[in-house]
Amino acid sequence: MAAPDGEMNHGTDQLEFSLDVPFPSSPEALIALRSLSPDREPRKGGISKQLSVSGSTLSVRWSADEARILRVSVNSFLDHLSLVIETMEMFGPPVSVSQ
Repeated sequence: MAAPDGEMNHGTDQLEFSLDVPFPSSPEALIALRSLSPDREPRKGGISKQLSVSGSTLSVRWSADEARILRVSVNSFLDHLSLVIETMEMFGPPVSVSQ
């Protein structure tokens, strides 16, 4: 289950939102990170997004000037995340390759 955390940073008047998404394994969290990282925000200013993985948890942090921009970015990300998860479920867990 994802754990959202929304708040206002009163020092800079920036809206901030955090989302932690647990995966069954670290390789699956890394696949999600690599699949979602190339997507840049369509608007150059007003919002930033950082993705990271710790263990088997994908963490995403947004910072935005306006609630509308933040909402659109989070909704778009969740759509993409849903597609990534559905695809991983369809093809099964990652297979480790021996070298």
